[in-house]
Amino acid sequence: MQEVLLIVGMFAVTFSVRYVPIVLVGRIQLSDRVQRALNYVPVAVLTAICAPAIFMPEGTLALSLENAALVGGAASILIAWRTRNLLLTIVLGMVIYMGWRALMGA
Repeated sequence: MQEVLLIVGMFAVTFSVRYVPIVLVGRIQLSDRVQRALNYVPVAVLTAICAPAIFMPEGTLALSLENAALVGGAASILIAWRTRNLLLTIVLGMVIYMGWRALMGA
């Protein structure tokens, strides 16, 4: 019974935190400046998730060619910039990352 209450409680908190802002924003007119700023939220969140994994894969700053995540991340940035193809960027980035890890003996 405790598990059910815990799940219902987590649902209520998670739902209310997400639903209330959506309802409020849906009823007010946001300025163009705020709308333009909100366009950068996905990029900022993705960067916040990926940057620590790329630059600090083992908990300390690793800016060397032995860091396969850094090499794969840099390659992915170049591939995305040149091709603008998300699937190709993901696949080639992972292939380069795994290949570099194998090459470095990790």
